[in-house]
Amino acid sequence: MSSIGTGYDLSASTYSPDGRVFQVEYAFKAVDNSGTCIGLRVKDGVVLAVEKLVPSKLLVKNSNKRIMSADRHVGIATAGLVADGRHLVNRAQSEAKNYRDIYKSPAPAAVIAERMAQYVQAYTLYSYVRPFGVAAIVGVMDQTGPGLFMIEPSGVYNGYYACAVGKGKQVAKTELEKLKLSDMTVEEAVKHAARIIYTVHDDVKDKDFELELSWICEASGGQHEFVPKGIADEAERLAKASLQDDDDMEEDTNA
Repeated sequence: MSSIGTGYDLSASTYSPDGRVFQVEYAFKAVDNSGTCIGLRVKDGVVLAVEKLVPSKLLVKNSNKRIMSADRHVGIATAGLVADGRHLVNRAQSEAKNYRDIYKSPAPAAVIAERMAQYVQAYTLYSYVRPFGVAAIVGVMDQTGPGLFMIEPSGVYNGYYACAVGKGKQVAKTELEKLKLSDMTVEEAVKHAARIIYTVHDDVKDKDFELELSWICEASGGQHEFVPKGIADEAERLAKASLQDDDDMEEDTNA
């Protein structure tokens, strides 16, 4: 516990003298210690990608997924505490179902993001709860087209063309800023997403990881689905090849 926050970090309802809420800042730290998640909004859909760190070789492959569906047209990728992410997705599923029951139509992107953000923000107001140690990237395909939002542990949410969260977010953001997303298709975005995840992964410091890829696009009928295995495997192969080429080029430069 930092001496700066001593006495002011025991409750989410307590401000420090300089206006900080340390419990919320600690929640951000939990997110920053997680595997990297990225989202790309391109001209014909949305792509989500997650670097799911595998803490043990005894775990069953593809268990504890970090990408889940909140509705047929809504996908959510989470970074941070796994259980918190699962709880938040369950809430999003309830909100999506309630909207369908009342309005007889799928929930728009902004509605899902706003309701999730309000729920997260409520957990920063009271001393008897703690903030969510999770950030969520929400991809949606509605009547207006593709939408991408990120919800932070503070309850703040914003719309993005591309976003990244997790321990490799700075490198991922740099790579995302180089892309011409408005001219890109989802097939191209899947390849770039895989390459970026492999680029930010540190083989020395980090554990083994599984790459999760999902999309919402015309090819999936406007529904959130995991990227077909053939396309995902090809994207991973190209990502590994690109990483190897970079390593070879670096060795030639140093030689």
